[in-house]
Amino acid sequence: MPERRTVALVTLGCARNEVDSEELAGRLEADGWDLVEDASDADVAVVNTCGFVDAAKKDSVDALLEANDLKGHGRTQAVVAVGCMAERYGKELAEALPEADGVLGFDDYADISDRLQTILNGGIHAAHTPRDRRKLLPISPAERQESAAEVALPGHAPVDLPDGLAPASGPRAPLRRRLDGAPVASVKLASGCDRRCSFCAIPSFRGSFISRRPSDVLNETRWLAEQGVKEIMLVSENNTSYGKDLGDIRLLESLLPELAEVDGIERVRVSYLQPAEMRPGLIDVLTSTPKIAPYFDLSFQHSAPGVLRAMRRFGDTDRFLELLDTIRSKAPQAGVRSNFIVGFPGESEADLAELERFLNHARLDAIGVFGYSDEEGTEAATYENKLDVDVVADRLARVSRLAEQLVSQRAEERLGETVQVLVESVDEEGVYGRGAHQAPETDGQVLLTSGEGLRAGRMVEAKVFGTEGVDLVAEPLQGSFVPGEEAAR
Repeated sequence: MPERRTVALVTLGCARNEVDSEELAGRLEADGWDLVEDASDADVAVVNTCGFVDAAKKDSVDALLEANDLKGHGRTQAVVAVGCMAERYGKELAEALPEADGVLGFDDYADISDRLQTILNGGIHAAHTPRDRRKLLPISPAERQESAAEVALPGHAPVDLPDGLAPASGPRAPLRRRLDGAPVASVKLASGCDRRCSFCAIPSFRGSFISRRPSDVLNETRWLAEQGVKEIMLVSENNTSYGKDLGDIRLLESLLPELAEVDGIERVRVSYLQPAEMRPGLIDVLTSTPKIAPYFDLSFQHSAPGVLRAMRRFGDTDRFLELLDTIRSKAPQAGVRSNFIVGFPGESEADLAELERFLNHARLDAIGVFGYSDEEGTEAATYENKLDVDVVADRLARVSRLAEQLVSQRAEERLGETVQVLVESVDEEGVYGRGAHQAPETDGQVLLTSGEGLRAGRMVEAKVFGTEGVDLVAEPLQGSFVPGEEAAR
């Protein structure tokens, strides 16, 4: 019997990339590859790259070089780049990084096994020539679903595939293979984006917005629940647009309660919400539906009107604060996070002061701050009124310091609250989990002071009595069980 082929997937970037990696893993496993965790144990190391900002690109290149260093010292024979950076730069990346034995775009995903086998055999698969993926689907959202089957959409693999292609996990199995045993998993709700923010290149390589069908999202969630997942996080470039190409812009409001009713799922979290697209009905569902986390990942980016207009975005400080007031009037404990760009071309000291005014009043649980830098192919890269790099760096440091202080203050406001904590790790370092206001890896965590009887995947109620920066310290309530946990014991 020939020796089994082995492959390791190294994932960088966002939760959307994690979903894509698990789809690639499902395809490879279905075609006979053995999946291993350590790249040094793999015949082929596949690096799922991020192409969003310069720091992420550098991390991706470093990961490819690190994997390349394994060749000749262990089992690894080939290193292959996939993901956003590979899709965005194609041949350019292949020429600049000869250490990569292959650079595969999204169109290669359906044939990933054959591509890797060709490369492993010493063959060459030519890197693709990048193209604007927004042009692959009709301009009209209503016409896109008919064309979707002709376009590679990572993370949209159909459910109940024919001919035994799906992993042997039951009739509802998607073409996906989990790469860890964490009790939380992301589910892709849609791909692409129709917004034209002047600083963002993502639509050019991720394409126009297209929704997954609700039945596929539901079936994948059921499958994940069968794998032991307790929390799902819905991801896309813009979840508030979900359903617009399916004829119902309010489709998310009806889908969320159905997801919350899936057996085994204890919490549903929605990420990537656009403030300009928030609807009263969506706020109501997010703040009042059992098992739906009252969590708002709102992409504010700035709050000074002039800067927002230059970004091709909408809103201002007062409108954003009104939105937050509306949310908290319905769910006082709601979690809110956002990211901001400082040093945008033309940003004045008054604009920066306006952003600081917003941050001081917004009471955000988590804040990401980034200094502006040009992204090739974007409108903002052509702007003339750029700020000096030292000015951008100073503003980044200034707002980052403020953000650190504010999220610590917000954490202190939660002293005395009772939070529902999903336990994620139990080891010699302690028992750690996340409350409903904390998304994985970005928003801090909860340290539980008592771990007796707890295990990863348990949902417990705990009372907050301390903070460590953005993190909370809480004591599990004696004998407490979140509804559904008692029956699951």
